[in-house]
Amino acid sequence: MKVLFISLGCDKNLVDAEHMLGSLAGRGYEMTDDETEAEIIIVNTCCFIDSAKEESVNTILDMARYKTEGKCHTLIVTGCVAERYKEEVLEEIPEVDAIVGTNSYNKIEEAILKVGEGARPAILEPLNYIPKGEKRRVMATGGFFEYLKIAEGCDRHCTYCAIPDMRGPYRSVPMEDLLEEARGLAADGVKELILVAQETTLYGTDLYNEKRLHILLKELCKIEDIHWIRVLYCYPEEIYPELIQTMKEEPKICHYMDIPIQHANDEILKKMGRKTSRADLVRVVNTLRQEIPDIAIRTTLITGFPGETEAQFEDVCDFIREMKFDRLGVFTYSCEEGTAAARMDGQIDEEVMKDRQDALMTIQQEISSERGQSLIGSTLEVFIEGYMSQENAYVGRTYADIPNVDGMIFIQTSETLNSGDFVKVLVTAAMEYDLIGQLVDDETDELLGKSAE
Repeated sequence: MKVLFISLGCDKNLVDAEHMLGSLAGRGYEMTDDETEAEIIIVNTCCFIDSAKEESVNTILDMARYKTEGKCHTLIVTGCVAERYKEEVLEEIPEVDAIVGTNSYNKIEEAILKVGEGARPAILEPLNYIPKGEKRRVMATGGFFEYLKIAEGCDRHCTYCAIPDMRGPYRSVPMEDLLEEARGLAADGVKELILVAQETTLYGTDLYNEKRLHILLKELCKIEDIHWIRVLYCYPEEIYPELIQTMKEEPKICHYMDIPIQHANDEILKKMGRKTSRADLVRVVNTLRQEIPDIAIRTTLITGFPGETEAQFEDVCDFIREMKFDRLGVFTYSCEEGTAAARMDGQIDEEVMKDRQDALMTIQQEISSERGQSLIGSTLEVFIEGYMSQENAYVGRTYADIPNVDGMIFIQTSETLNSGDFVKVLVTAAMEYDLIGQLVDDETDELLGKSAE
């Protein structure tokens, strides 16, 4: 049977989707991207914030029409919406034939077979273990970079977040399973591994009673065909000396760290349930920059949290100007039902939140522009991702850029480059977020290095 698979939301959700695709492909199902030809449609949903939930519901409704306009006879909803709103989906969208929760992705064929038997199953396994299934994944990222989900769930219970309700408590994936999966990805041509979880820095604490992210990184670095390894979602209070030392010592590990801080005012941080203060954040960032001078640090902020005053917002503005993060994302607060923050007084008007978001991004735009200008004349290793005919240029990423989120570097050359190539590029110009460069060979690079000295 032909299967259309749509995955929404975060990179962790994408990994689940790829495992489901791998399971079905291994059992003879055929994948299609044509809605009218699909006999089975699976929508892997997200509801981290209201806009994500709305997108998920709209996508389900849009796909439901192919039960009459196409060949679809089975519509399955998986992921976070399925986990959190099982009853509502089954009651309000009668076209949905089955529900598969976040910890049940290894049971996707079971759901299909039960629908074929005339049932309308809702498969939601307990959120206290890591599902066991086939290791094979069907890669949806293009084949040269892939996400490796090293843990599931979260124990933080930040007051604005419903992730623990949808994903359960923190559970590390056993290291031997991760290494086997990573070797399989490398054998399939993956050259960059991006480690993800709700929180990567706690990896191993539940299984081994100690933090073992640095040990996992060392083992992954031994995989010959992997060229870059990148770590996302490092909580600032859990960054530890052995992790920093491993990043310094291992050449495959990108000097890049994603550190979600969410705010910089101590009172708001406390209301959010965060475990850091402004002083803690400054100390962590300064330590990283002292130990790894070329590190690129990305962070995220939430503006408009309940009760956020203008003065508290200005604290964040001052903090961003002071710290000059290399990469920054800003989200407006989303009032999620069932969370402690949703019950707080002082909910802020959407227009005010949006204005504050725009103000923060304007500050960051100036910082990013300065960062880009400072790179002109430097030579960087670049991961080629493709060719843009409209720009007559190849496009790639530096170590300081994660896919589909950060900036790019454009390279005009008469040479033929392939996606997945690593090349040396001289930065010749910079825009607000992107760079422009030209290829350099080893001899030119050596001359440039001597000139800089």
